[in-house]
Amino acid sequence: MRYGAPHRPAGRASGYDKMAALLLGLSRASCRLHAARPALPAAIVAPRRPAAPLGSRRPLSFSAAELVRAAPGPLRPYLHLMRLHQPAGTWLLYLPCTWSIGLAAEPGCLPDWHMLTLFGAGAVLMRGAGCTINDLWDRDYDKQVARTAGRPLAAGEISTFQSFIFLGGQLSLALCVLLCLNYYSIMLGAASLSLVITYPLMKRITYWPQLVLGLTFNWGALLGWSAVQGSCNWSVCLPLYFAGVMWTLVYDTIYAHQDKRDDIIIGVKSTALKFKEDTKQWLSGFSTAMVLGLCVAGMNCDQTFPYYSAVAAVGAHLAHQIYTLDIDKPEDCWKKFASNRTVGVLLFVGIVLGNLWKRKNSETVEEPLERR
Repeated sequence: MRYGAPHRPAGRASGYDKMAALLLGLSRASCRLHAARPALPAAIVAPRRPAAPLGSRRPLSFSAAELVRAAPGPLRPYLHLMRLHQPAGTWLLYLPCTWSIGLAAEPGCLPDWHMLTLFGAGAVLMRGAGCTINDLWDRDYDKQVARTAGRPLAAGEISTFQSFIFLGGQLSLALCVLLCLNYYSIMLGAASLSLVITYPLMKRITYWPQLVLGLTFNWGALLGWSAVQGSCNWSVCLPLYFAGVMWTLVYDTIYAHQDKRDDIIIGVKSTALKFKEDTKQWLSGFSTAMVLGLCVAGMNCDQTFPYYSAVAAVGAHLAHQIYTLDIDKPEDCWKKFASNRTVGVLLFVGIVLGNLWKRKNSETVEEPLERR
């Protein structure tokens, strides 16, 4: 007798034998069934992921694109119409305002945060209004370009009438922001509206629509100073405005290279089509002019070492952009275009630090006089 086997009388089937025979039969039937069954796709038979613990949520993201995706469905087309999911353009409109506000601050003082906030709200609204106007003008063109065919007006998600109502709401709110400024700034700000309305038409008329965009997008270089000081110091504001226009010619020419093939087909003009293979030489000239304009503006308001260091960093950033740019790769053009936010932030930081440095310099000069 084997160790551990139960004792049973010889010649007589026990309950254990019947149980063993039953289990063996079931096992063989299972094997035959498994062999005959066709294999299921791995996606079906793969084990499901364990359910997330109760109360756990997807990590919150505060990017503009995520906020638009999280918005209610009926509101989402309007947020897309004002390009809220693509904040690069809003930054490029806002940053010249911050430069001007920073340069207008008193020596040794930080920029006026109230003004920075007002101009930030105004930049969001006016960029949104500009995009709405642009899409109203270009709704037929946008349908023919792969990159823009999904825009709300081109895709039929919003009607023309609804877009006009939405545009009126944005302009009304922007007017409320403008009315918070002094009278000089209100008149100066209102003067830019003609540029905002006519810019989208320029691509039908001239190969230089980017120049008109530069005149429009950098109006804040004039308006920021007047909002703080009550009027413009033209010896500072004009060189700063000129520098901003040159900057826009750089980044928007790069941007235009994304659509140049479609633009040729539909008959739209741009500096990308004007410059063609000479684009890098033109961009180098615009960048040099921008740096010179910034230097003149800095000298006319007694800027200091941190400011000029930032201007040098801006020049280096632009040089790297141009040197590494591949005008035949739309994804590289978009990457270079979006990186211009860094250019604007670098300059703003330099302006703030340069203004604070003025206090240090003035204290160094006054200290020996007090000891006499």
